[in-house]
Amino acid sequence: MDLNKDNVKKILGIITFTLVLLAVLLNLAAVKTQLAFLWGIVFPFALGGAIAFILNIPMTAIEKQARRTKMKETIIRPISMVLSILFVFAIVAVVLVVVIPQLGKTVDNISKGMASFLPKAQVWLEGVFADNQEILKYIESLEFDWNGFLSQFKDFALSGAGNVISYTMSATMIVINGVVTFFIAFTFALYLLSQKENLGRQCRKVMNAFLSKNAAERICYVCSLSHSTFSKFITGQCLEALILGAMFVVSMTIFRLPYALLVGVLIAFTALIPMVGAFIGCGVGAFLILMVNPMQALIFIIMFQVLQQIEGNLIYPHVVGNSVGLPSIWVLFAVTVGGKLMGIAGMLIFIPLMSVLYTLFREWVNKRQAMKKQPHS
Repeated sequence: MDLNKDNVKKILGIITFTLVLLAVLLNLAAVKTQLAFLWGIVFPFALGGAIAFILNIPMTAIEKQARRTKMKETIIRPISMVLSILFVFAIVAVVLVVVIPQLGKTVDNISKGMASFLPKAQVWLEGVFADNQEILKYIESLEFDWNGFLSQFKDFALSGAGNVISYTMSATMIVINGVVTFFIAFTFALYLLSQKENLGRQCRKVMNAFLSKNAAERICYVCSLSHSTFSKFITGQCLEALILGAMFVVSMTIFRLPYALLVGVLIAFTALIPMVGAFIGCGVGAFLILMVNPMQALIFIIMFQVLQQIEGNLIYPHVVGNSVGLPSIWVLFAVTVGGKLMGIAGMLIFIPLMSVLYTLFREWVNKRQAMKKQPHS
């Protein structure tokens, strides 16, 4: 090898990378501790970026409508930002007002009706399996002392009440830290939203100063593609979940099924989780209705299957469409990996992230094929 200046730089770079990698592997525990410490510092700003990204979606739409009315440019941004914040907080407030009272009432009804439901369920099962003596004997042998269970739960709660005081200070500190973190994140999000154009120009200026023109343009393209994909995915997923929840509220009201509003809101929120979310809402809704009437729970499950087919085949393709542009097998892969690494948040993040990677890889493959097809001069 010719040891010119470029080759020497490459060799030194490889040696440096190898030494750094070896040092990290030998001190993995210390590296994890330092990364956790750094993440604790960066987390409020990462959270602020996520809040700004979500608020920017309605804010951009409001700004477009405001500019059509020839409103003064100086007041468009503040008004759009305030309306976006009020819109998001209004959604959260409506959900809390609807869900919390309904959940309290539901838990109270379940606790009151469980003692009478279990004997009825046993009688119903005996009627269903009247021809099968083995199953019938097993059902008759089942006994469940609901009052005893409640008494044991009460004793457990009372015995554990003494430990609550010892944890009061630590819980208070956790709440205070959470409030401070959210305040920093929200303030940072407002700054990002108000100065997003200036920040964009500054980032492009820094990239042009330290990177080549092609590298800077490539980074800008990837960022633009990521922003577009994530925005379309979030907008489409929220709209699709809202439509599905409304369909359940209307259908359950027509068939006079209990907990129509609670189950509709629950399914709308769980439907935000790709692929599996609506089934989680179905399971919880079926259990709540089962406590009232097993036959109505069966009707609800059949209704869920019908509405799920309508939503999956007619509504979802038109609402979300091909905005993500990801084949089904990679959607399943993204949901699995994202859920394993980051839980529900990972499921939501990894689908558009995988879509961006898939698009970039597809463009690179097409470019390579086109280069091979070109005749050599």
